[in-house]
Amino acid sequence: MEKLFRTAYKIRVFESEGIKLYRQGLIRGYFHPYLGQEGIATGVCAALSEGDYIASTHRGHGHCIAWGADVRKMVAELLQKETGYCRGYGGSMHIADISKGNLGANGIVGAGTPLGVGAALANQVKGSDAVTVTFSTDGASNNGTFLESLNLAAIWNLNYILVVENNQYAVSTRIEESTRETDLYKRGLAIGVESHQVDGNDPLAVHAVMEQAVATCRAGKGPVLIEAKTYRHMGHHVNDPGKYMPEDELAYYKARDPVDRARAALKEMAGVSDEDIAAIEAEIAAEFADAVEFSKNSPEVTPESFREFAVGY
Repeated sequence: MEKLFRTAYKIRVFESEGIKLYRQGLIRGYFHPYLGQEGIATGVCAALSEGDYIASTHRGHGHCIAWGADVRKMVAELLQKETGYCRGYGGSMHIADISKGNLGANGIVGAGTPLGVGAALANQVKGSDAVTVTFSTDGASNNGTFLESLNLAAIWNLNYILVVENNQYAVSTRIEESTRETDLYKRGLAIGVESHQVDGNDPLAVHAVMEQAVATCRAGKGPVLIEAKTYRHMGHHVNDPGKYMPEDELAYYKARDPVDRARAALKEMAGVSDEDIAAIEAEIAAEFADAVEFSKNSPEVTPESFREFAVGY
């Protein structure tokens, strides 16, 4: 439970403080906060093991952190510094670490789904029982790659888990405006895939259903589709005020904040004191502050270094 709370809180700090860095002009390009969705990445990644793989989305900071990414390298990548995961060339939407099984965030909606299936197929060919997870979205569920990839995973019995983070908006388009059937897990049932729906704002519930899905895959009975229902705490990206989101609906989900629920579980179910929880929060805040200082003092990406990296001269 402490691990779940630490992860959820670390994501919350990273996103909240990252917005401040963006406002200061230190982050170029877009910044898509994971605020409100922390329970999903937290619960999913806690059920995986070393040697497994993840593929992410444009809203991918939380996935990287839950997978154990170095916060220093994360912040440096956002600030376009040479010390970042991708030497500053990827930025917010393209952080990856292939050496640790993180296939990367992706700026193309739904593009991570076939990448994840490809990784799962590679592991099957190698005789590995590694599990590959692709984080996807409700907006990507109408993309052709969604069912095409899941169907391939099904007919090949791959160790593959497709996690649909249903935050109920594709940018500003309500899910009801893009599909008649809003329970997206049913799409997996239609092609014979074990499918579940879970409260994405409950890290413990996500972790429980994910452990079950991992066991199914390692037993050779994959793939599995998990729809985690959640809600963003703000607009689509940092400059989107989100005025299209009904205030009462937003208030409903904020009252079920995944970080608050992880904190409450740590206190009430594991018996951890308020003082110890505060110490954990202070430790994480200090870690982020150190990462910002490290990143600010790291060398900038230059046109010359990029040219050498990209074309070799």
